[in-house]
Amino acid sequence: MAVQTKQGTASLYNEMAKKKTNETEKTTSTGRWLGGIAFTLVVALLGYVLAKVPGFDHVGPLACAIVLAVVYRQIWGYPEQLRTGIQFSAKRLLRLAIILYGLKLNMDVVFHQGLGLLAYDAGVIAFSIGLTVLLAKWMKADASLSLLLGVGTGVCGAAAIAAVSPILKTRDEDTAIGVGIIALVGTIFAVGYTILRPFLPLTPTSYGIWSGISLHEIAHVALAAAPGGQDALAIGLLAKLGRVLLLVPLSFILMAWMKKTGRAGAGTKIGFPWFLIGFIVMSFFGSYVMGNVIPVSDGFKDGIATLTTFILTMAMVGLGLNVNLRDLRTKALRPLIAMSITSVLLSVLAYVLV
Repeated sequence: MAVQTKQGTASLYNEMAKKKTNETEKTTSTGRWLGGIAFTLVVALLGYVLAKVPGFDHVGPLACAIVLAVVYRQIWGYPEQLRTGIQFSAKRLLRLAIILYGLKLNMDVVFHQGLGLLAYDAGVIAFSIGLTVLLAKWMKADASLSLLLGVGTGVCGAAAIAAVSPILKTRDEDTAIGVGIIALVGTIFAVGYTILRPFLPLTPTSYGIWSGISLHEIAHVALAAAPGGQDALAIGLLAKLGRVLLLVPLSFILMAWMKKTGRAGAGTKIGFPWFLIGFIVMSFFGSYVMGNVIPVSDGFKDGIATLTTFILTMAMVGLGLNVNLRDLRTKALRPLIAMSITSVLLSVLAYVLV
């Protein structure tokens, strides 16, 4: 009887110890998850600070945060203990940022004023992706990274790369490198446009259209078109918004292409990009509900835009930590050249068309 009691007591003790161990592991796991998210938040904040420094102010916080993350990886390595939280930022927060990014797309303006520009926008996307991929194949450049750069050049820079990466099953390293390259090259082109503007025989409207259908990101279009005046800025952003809108059908085309070619891998299913549905929903919400049915101030809208960029910056930190510079020289140089050639030819072609 005493032996049975001791055995029962020992069994109860073991169960309690096991339960305590599980609770401790769960608490530790949660702490590492939160720590990883906090890590990306801190680096993102540092990226914003670095973006205020002269010389970095034209590049923007996204690229600055990626640079900091890449430098951290090369010096101290990947923070493995914080991996779950960092990957949460790189995956989940990335999709959230894309959804919120839809608020920047004014559907009413696109439908009423920008439909005529959609043909140009569609041509720009097809030209950019097709030529970049063709040049990459000819130069024997990395196909995955080159395709991302083609999409970023044709559509809307970092946001487009981030949106199609899950569909194309690209590595986080490629996504981070692609975002960094598109930010750098796009900034160089935007500054170049502002320098050339006074010497070009273009009206403000034509200059705005040229900027809107050929530059990489919304921020680049705003930077280049603003010196041309309000008309140039308005029509430039309108042309750019059409390219942003076409991100959705392009994503579904890429999904169909991945399935048809089997590039996702044998037996691998491509998950439906629900975040793109969220992108469209938020676009309609921002265009017809927020500010109309629900009154909001311009300050609130600006705050949402800033939050969206910050969340996307945190995601870029998570992706940037996957970059190994030892592979960068041989992997990124040729796609960068292919994308740069495409960008130059796109600018020339767009100038001729307008």
